[in-house]
Amino acid sequence: MRLTRKYSMTRHAEFSNTRNEGGAKGGKYVVVSSLTDPSLTHHKVGVILTRKIGNAVIRNRVRRRIHSILAKNLHRIDSSEGYRYIVTVSRWRAPEASSAQLETDWLKQARHLGILKSTGPETAQEPNGEV
Repeated sequence: MRLTRKYSMTRHAEFSNTRNEGGAKGGKYVVVSSLTDPSLTHHKVGVILTRKIGNAVIRNRVRRRIHSILAKNLHRIDSSEGYRYIVTVSRWRAPEASSAQLETDWLKQARHLGILKSTGPETAQEPNGEV
């Protein structure tokens, strides 16, 4: 699965507004920020990685993994209040994580932010405290 270009955030203002005005939740491997914008026609996502993560090869590997997670789960993001800007910031531990661990952490933070639709097997387990 590939995340097409139309879903990518491209302007600095989109990133900074989402980080400054939206809600954010941090986990072990990623920080997820979200901001609802009624003028959007679809969700827009962005990924931020710093040089603390590692060299370019490592950063691109982590970026590809996060893009894969976003492409796989974009349909699960709730759009009842409007479409959203979603920024994922990678933490320094992210290169150590497997793709499954990154996805679990991203989904957990998205649930805490309340941006996932309430249907599905993962959210049905949430009230029991199981992930």
